[in-house]
Amino acid sequence: MNTCVDFRSDLFKPFLSEDAQVNPGRYGAELAWWLSRELAQRGVETSYPQYEDWGWFVEYIVEDNEYWLCCSNIDGEDRQWRVFLDCKTKGFWKRSRAPVEGAISLLRALSEVLDAACDISDIEWSDGNS
Repeated sequence: MNTCVDFRSDLFKPFLSEDAQVNPGRYGAELAWWLSRELAQRGVETSYPQYEDWGWFVEYIVEDNEYWLCCSNIDGEDRQWRVFLDCKTKGFWKRSRAPVEGAISLLRALSEVLDAACDISDIEWSDGNS
């Protein structure tokens, strides 16, 4: 199943200085905020964006399953973006992962959002293992 998408857009170029970024050359805040708003308008609610060293994510919860929709620029680029699904581990010992099937509505909505945006191009989906 395709859970990773790369695309090109000028919409999400960072507007704050490099010193304000999570890490040098690592962007995605504007993309994560935009996605959380666009997904909510389609009835798919996520958390507000949160950050990690590698970029930004929005959290999506279904029953006892947690998913992160991770947003970041492609290394060295400020117009090429990657969004991928991270199925989080669950349970006391963290031995099982949330099933990707629980995030199908999130992935469908993500696809609709990207396809509908006229300022997004070169959309390429993959299974995230490449």
